[in-house]
Parts: sequence; structure tokens; C-alpha cells
Amino acid sequence: MTYKAKTGLLAVVALILIGLFLFVDLGGSWDYALPRRIKKVLAIVLTGGSIALSTTVFQTITNNRILTPSVMGLDSLYVLIQTFVVFAFGSFTLYELGNVNFLINVGGMILFSGVLYRILFRREGNNIYFLLLIGMIFGSLFSSLSSFMEVLIDPNEFQYVSDKMFASFNNVKTELLLISFIVVAITLIYFAKYFKYLNVLALGREHAINLGVNYDFVVKRMLIIVAVLISVATALVGPITFLGLLVVNVAYEFMRTYRHSYLITGSILISIIALVGGQFIVERIFTFSTTLSVIINFIGGIYFIYLLLKESKS
Repeated sequence: MTYKAKTGLLAVVALILIGLFLFVDLGGSWDYALPRRIKKVLAIVLTGGSIALSTTVFQTITNNRILTPSVMGLDSLYVLIQTFVVFAFGSFTLYELGNVNFLINVGGMILFSGVLYRILFRREGNNIYFLLLIGMIFGSLFSSLSSFMEVLIDPNEFQYVSDKMFASFNNVKTELLLISFIVVAITLIYFAKYFKYLNVLALGREHAINLGVNYDFVVKRMLIIVAVLISVATALVGPITFLGLLVVNVAYEFMRTYRHSYLITGSILISIIALVGGQFIVERIFTFSTTLSVIINFIGGIYFIYLLLKESKS
């Protein structure tokens, strides 16, 4: 099967699942239910596409298929921000902030990423793994601070914090969707200038430099793109830690190519399939007794262990 045929197959599966999600058990409540389902699908497409694209780019930069942008501590920072707001001002403040809460989260995660990048590229000789090490240390710090505040806050208040720890597509605001689409669209336009370098960056730093790529310059821009996409996706619906790892590695196995035009398209479509199919199962089979992120993280965690064992044997 050719790469185009594989991409077409994934697109057909994604469209079928979207159709099922939109119209199954719709009944006579078209005016009420259909717009809400369309909004969920839009949030899924935006979130799944952003996570898939950013993870593919991140793994290409690091030349490592078991890493995701979450290792930089962005998910932990998101939870810390939400926990601090509840700890300092109370849970009602989260609702009072409204859209401002989204902007605070996106701004905080992008600012944190910018500081990490400054540390990485301040001196010659610091490589990408130094960035990952610093990011993992800060991620552990953020998680510890969050846990400390969670112990001190009122149990009723903690319920609001725990809701923010898992991704949810059920209460996405229309205005936040619009803002997110605008930010992602601008980021993609910027990304288009550097897309041509991905196939070369996949060869490694030395080969990329020998082939004339201004490696540090391009990697800086790519990391900014990754940070923006992950920040928007996380702030919009919450953290889904293992989604990127899962869909990108499945895309590698299914597409069997290192051409990023097919890899990125395949990753995005697989991400949409996973999220739409998973949300359909959560709503129709589990009747909202669990969350989509729990299912994704459970499957992704098992797959992560499989990849670690596979890498150790090779």
C-alpha cells in the first residue's frame, strides 16, 4: 500500500468516526446536541493535531522516539498554576477568571519554555539533552509544589483541582476555541518556513550541519513552535501526557517512512481517530464514568513500557 493510500485510509476512518460521534443517538435534539458535539469535534481536531505535530517535531529534533514535549514540565506547570489559583484565591476564582485563566496558562507555559531555551542556547556546547534534563527537574519541582498545596487545601476545593488534572472535551468554550484556532493557525504559518528542514534534522545534528542547515537557529524556532502548540492544547482541554507518544509511534509503524509530510499527516489523523473513538467509548460505553485522558494515558503508558523494552533489546 502506498503512502497516499495509507493516508487516505486514515482519513476515511477519521471521517467515519466523526460521523458516528456526531449523529449516533442524536434523536430529536438536533438544535441542542449537534452544536455541542460539533464543538467537541473541533476541540478534538485542534488538540489532537497540535499534540501530534508538536510531538513529531520534538522527536525529530531530539532523535528519540520515546520522548514527548511533556518531559519539559509543561503539563506539571499547568497543574501547578491551577492548584496555586485554588490554593491562594479559592476555587471560585477559576470561574471568575474565565478566559483570562486560559491566557494565564498559555502565557505561563510559553514563558517557562522561553526561559529554558535561553538557558540551553546561552552558551555553545549545550545540547538538546541538557534542555530535557532541566525540564525534567523543573517538572518534578512543579509536581512536588502542586502536591504540597493539594494537601493543604480544603477537600472540597481539591475536587476542582482534580478536575483540571485530566483532559476534558465536555465544557470547552466557543470563544476559547476561536482564540486557540487563531493562535495555532499563526503558528502553522510560521512553521511552514521551517518544515523543509525536518527530513534533514532527522539525520542528526552533525549531518544537518554538514548539509548546510543552521542547526541552532532552526532548532530554536522549532522548539518555540512546539511550546506554543502544546501550551494551547493543554490550556484548552487539560494534559494528555501519553497521546503524542502513542500516535506518533503508531504513525511510524503504520506509514513506514521518515518523510515528514506523510508522518505528520498520519500522526494527526491517528490522533483524531484515537480521540474521537475514545470520546465515543467514554460517552456511549462507559457513560462518563471515566475520562478520555485516563484511557489514553493507560494505553500510552503500556506502549511506553513496550518501547523502552524494545529499545533495550536493540
